[in-house]
Amino acid sequence: MKNDICLVGLSHHTAGVDVRERFALADHCDAGRWALPCDGPIQESLILSTCNRVELLAAGKGDLTEHMLHCWARTRETKASDIRPYVYIHKSLEAVRHIFSVASSLDSMVLGEPQILGQIKTAYRKAAACGTTGVILNRLLHKSFSVAKRVRTETAVASNAVSISYAAVELAKRIFGDMRSYKVLLVGAGEMAELAAMHLLQSGIDEILVANRTHARGEELARQFRGRAVPFEQLADFLPSVDIIITSTGSPDPIIRAKDIKTVLKTRKNNPMFFIDIAVPRDIDPDVNSLDNVYLYDIDDLKEVVEENIATRRDEAARAHEIVNEEVRAFAGWLATLDVQPTLVELVHRGERLAREEVDKTLKRLGSGDERLREALEVMAGALVRKLHHAPIVFLKHGCTHQENNGARVSAIRRIFNLDSDT
Repeated sequence: MKNDICLVGLSHHTAGVDVRERFALADHCDAGRWALPCDGPIQESLILSTCNRVELLAAGKGDLTEHMLHCWARTRETKASDIRPYVYIHKSLEAVRHIFSVASSLDSMVLGEPQILGQIKTAYRKAAACGTTGVILNRLLHKSFSVAKRVRTETAVASNAVSISYAAVELAKRIFGDMRSYKVLLVGAGEMAELAAMHLLQSGIDEILVANRTHARGEELARQFRGRAVPFEQLADFLPSVDIIITSTGSPDPIIRAKDIKTVLKTRKNNPMFFIDIAVPRDIDPDVNSLDNVYLYDIDDLKEVVEENIATRRDEAARAHEIVNEEVRAFAGWLATLDVQPTLVELVHRGERLAREEVDKTLKRLGSGDERLREALEVMAGALVRKLHHAPIVFLKHGCTHQENNGARVSAIRRIFNLDSDT
């Protein structure tokens, strides 16, 4: 019975967040709490549990699916029938294709997002630490990492911003280039503004100021971004010293007007300023955008950028899927060698054994103990064995290369060379 790969999982495609939380396995991925033990038909296993998906991956022999479902259900103190309505099942090469696609972020809620690859690497490290990976899953996971790298390198599926906050940061980079010497002022405590500030910090921004109506909340955010809280009432005093302003307040009226920025620009000697207004209603007077060296983007502008970028990523996903399919075919070839490898080894060992026996018989008949003669006979016998085995070895490997059914080829070689009787 040949080795097989099976994946059982649920994700944002098949289950709501309440279901994903109910069947999550994040607390069962460590030694002593491993949810998918290597027993019965399962020889190798890995568990991926994130906020958007829970997937169990196994390699073994026989019917893996039911065993995996029951292990999952037992861990969550429920029945397999409770999980089954939400799961998808991929076997053999479809499981390989799915893992390659997930690692390449082609199956993510946000196409091209990079987090999932890190999550798979973490899951693999945990499985390796628990000793549940072997030849097949080790190869499969390492290959999934290289496939993801190919997709990111050879396509633009992960390029261009596809979230409001990240789009804002990418636009700022276009204007300022190297971000390390610039300052940011965060006005308000909106979630998207926080995320934008986080992305800016990761981009190397030198300093972040936080102005919030509730000063205590401003201080809390400032600590989060390794910045400094400033009084909201003195906002105008700090505008000349910052280059990027992100606003997200609940004010019904604009808090920054064009006439105020004219004065600021004079103080700044017309050095450029970048405004990101993520508030609804808007915090910044649209007339600000008419000033020289001022760049203002509101949430509608950013949405338009995001939608264009999502369309670009979708176009690139077609090329990414071609890469995945190419790599799946290559992996199939490697898997096929696992089926023929034992027969190849037995065939070679049998030939070597027979050669040794015949050399010994010949030397006994000759009554010679000449070591030079023995060496010459062994070289000749070895060469004959290799030449005789060349055709059957090519016959077996040809099936692997062309991903044909190797069972018939293996069976034929074993019968022709009487390998099972020898064993």
